[in-house]
Amino acid sequence: MGQLARPNAGEDGRLLFAMDATMSRQPTWDMAVSLQAGMFEAIPKDAALQVQLIYFRGLGECRASKWVVDAKALGRMMSTIACQGGNTQIGRVLNHARDEHRQRRIHALVYVGDAIEENVDALCAKAGELGLMGLPLFVFQEGRDPRVEAAFKEFARLSKGAYARFNSGAPQQLADLLKAVAAYASGGRAQLKLQPSGAARALLTQIEGR
Repeated sequence: MGQLARPNAGEDGRLLFAMDATMSRQPTWDMAVSLQAGMFEAIPKDAALQVQLIYFRGLGECRASKWVVDAKALGRMMSTIACQGGNTQIGRVLNHARDEHRQRRIHALVYVGDAIEENVDALCAKAGELGLMGLPLFVFQEGRDPRVEAAFKEFARLSKGAYARFNSGAPQQLADLLKAVAAYASGGRAQLKLQPSGAARALLTQIEGR
């Protein structure tokens, strides 16, 4: 029996990697720099993964990088960025994702953060728009703020994505989550099923229930 074709066969998987880079996030940012290479290890051997970094910090700064296809390039970009005080700008991240997706399909958007300082209903509307466009949002929360958890879970549901919480003191949790999303972006649910971690299974269960 021949092998089943990958869902993204003929095109690179595209993953938009969004992070909160406000002042309190520096330890998690540094951890993500050290873990991001694992995303490129989770993709099929016959596939490539394009990743774009988008982050916000300071007084209204929200920037997106060029698309890169290897861990060294992404790591170099992330290592030059220092977190700065400021409010969250999740809405701008979601707007950017929408606009990029319209130009060329993005297979997954991952957002890592711990706070929301914007109108949650407005953000839910943007997340729902992404869901209608076929761009799932994977939201990874650091910490246990119940208000943030409720909102993040709703963003994931509306976009037909998934939610997970991780502990900053357990880097393997975030590593497994990032690998799982990279696998999904490059090969869909079939590739995600091949990931052995509990994090991957939990994300898959949510996606299949949408």
